[in-house]
Amino acid sequence: MNNIQEILAYNKTFVETKEYEKYTAGKFPTKKMVIITCMDTRLVEMLPKAMNLKNGDVKIIKNAGAIISQPFGSVMRSVLVAIYELGADEVLVVGHTECGMASLHAETMIGHMVERGVSEEVMSTLENSGIRLQKWLRGFDSVEEGVKHTVDVIKKHPLLPPNVPVHGMVIDSYTGELDLVAEGYGQQTSL
Repeated sequence: MNNIQEILAYNKTFVETKEYEKYTAGKFPTKKMVIITCMDTRLVEMLPKAMNLKNGDVKIIKNAGAIISQPFGSVMRSVLVAIYELGADEVLVVGHTECGMASLHAETMIGHMVERGVSEEVMSTLENSGIRLQKWLRGFDSVEEGVKHTVDVIKKHPLLPPNVPVHGMVIDSYTGELDLVAEGYGQQTSL
């Protein structure tokens, strides 16, 4: 049985036994918060448990490194949708210890792409089109600095309401301990 077959078989039982009932929630976050965090597998259950969050409490956006690299990209758009359309009124960026983005090297990743079949011609075409893979695939040196960078990108966004606090934390990937690295209360202005 492959992964998809396994997922569908489990899902059939999940629905038939009404397991979904314990996860029933509305689409609006009850804690009125949107969280940007890393897609790291260790955080799937650890992050909500360490923060005492249950289904429906917050909107969670996951990507590599909890980084907003493009102020007008899909992650920032999701933050704005959460604020303007779904009732969030606080933003929290949560990075984590031992993040893979801290050790990401563009050269290595580009090498892996070529090894897996992406042609040199494609690489060259992208570079000639102005896409700088070395910059785009770059990680960060410090998780704390990565979190602070993303907090700063959000706080300075021209479409963010001035009264929305933006916070930053780092979670320990093993213990779940949270370290506040950017506290947003008092930094927002009233409308």
